[in-house]
Amino acid sequence: MKIIIINGPNLNLLGKRETDVYGDQSFQDFFTQLQFKHTEVELQQFQSNIEGELIDKLQEVGYDYDGIILNAAAYTHTSIGIGDAVKAIETPVVEVHISNTFSREDFRHKSYISPNAQGIILGFGLQSYELALQSFFTEK
Repeated sequence: MKIIIINGPNLNLLGKRETDVYGDQSFQDFFTQLQFKHTEVELQQFQSNIEGELIDKLQEVGYDYDGIILNAAAYTHTSIGIGDAVKAIETPVVEVHISNTFSREDFRHKSYISPNAQGIILGFGLQSYELALQSFFTEK
């Protein structure tokens, strides 16, 4: 099984940025633990602060991978282009957010990804990624 985690803007600052919201662990440290725990999966990651690079990556992997875990971060609420890319590809996408976006500012309540995602997991910190990964192991 081949799964990729795609992270959007500012998620490269996890562990340093707003630790009261996002925690104090870096994504790289968490990802290393996730790889160690799930050796049965070819697990990759990609992060970009640039919208077009996220769209390019979705298109690149969207026909060959078994699953995509996507945290588009702020682009979730603004990018019709990323939403359209998720709609255009065949690989199932699980939308992930570290925080509960519905307990935050109103603009974070709208997602252009959700209508075309297989599912949405939010509010469980970095464990949201683990839950998304586990969703690919269960029969639909």
